[in-house]
Amino acid sequence: MIYLSHFGLREPPFGITPDTSFFYSCASSQEALNTLLVAVANGEGFIKITGEVGTGKTLLCRKFLATLDDNWVSAYVPNPDLEPKTLLLALAEELGVKLDSGLDQHHLLKGLNLALLDFARQKKRVVVCLDETQAMPLESLEALRLLTNLETEKRKLVQVILFGQPELDERLAHASIRQLRQRITFQHHMGTLTRDETEHYLDYRLAIAGYSGDAVFAKAAAKAINRASRGVPRLINILANKALMLTYGEGTRKVTARHAREASVDTPASFGFSRAWLWLALACMAFSSAGWVILR
Repeated sequence: MIYLSHFGLREPPFGITPDTSFFYSCASSQEALNTLLVAVANGEGFIKITGEVGTGKTLLCRKFLATLDDNWVSAYVPNPDLEPKTLLLALAEELGVKLDSGLDQHHLLKGLNLALLDFARQKKRVVVCLDETQAMPLESLEALRLLTNLETEKRKLVQVILFGQPELDERLAHASIRQLRQRITFQHHMGTLTRDETEHYLDYRLAIAGYSGDAVFAKAAAKAINRASRGVPRLINILANKALMLTYGEGTRKVTARHAREASVDTPASFGFSRAWLWLALACMAFSSAGWVILR
């Protein structure tokens, strides 16, 4: 990144890849993490985490998995848009269970159940995390439910965490998987950052990246970024990165509201004015002024 040495940074502070070292404990993300930790400690079957695009679900998932100790066996499937048999094979691979790919679904489930019993005998607990589950076929969700049928008197032998966009709720409302829906005992919806949280978030990520010194982002700049991103962390990162590049290009070390607005104009996904809307607004103003002159 061209501005790293300019700001005294060790690494890019606003990347959009889910790096757990940059996990920011705002109210929503910390509550979500606490929900996961409490749910798995209680041995519940299904847990659901939803959130809009860019709110940090994948980062939360990786942060959660990083908290697990050696008593846990985990599986992570980033894209579970798979038919049931392929999904079961993917889970077996993640759990280190060797199953013949030629087996039918019934025998795959049986093989996984035997593996879960073996983990239980070893005093190991198993958790499965599936990302982007709003895209999962209903038949695959049902296969997951069948996998969680195995339990002791105290707890399930496998716990499943569903991460997905709000559309996941629509999928779970389908009558054919109502049994799964009833087994979701803990859930949380990821929110966005407030204006104050956005300001702290910007400072926090800069500090993690190695910055020390006076605040880089002026309060007005943080406010503008929060407004243009509506508090969505991924958009905050994109806007902050562009604002830093603009500041570096001018040879300064203070991001102003102007830099934030210019970054917003250059970002199609932001909720600020795009260039097209800006030109349309100017054209309307010019037309209105011309009409006023004619009337006079």
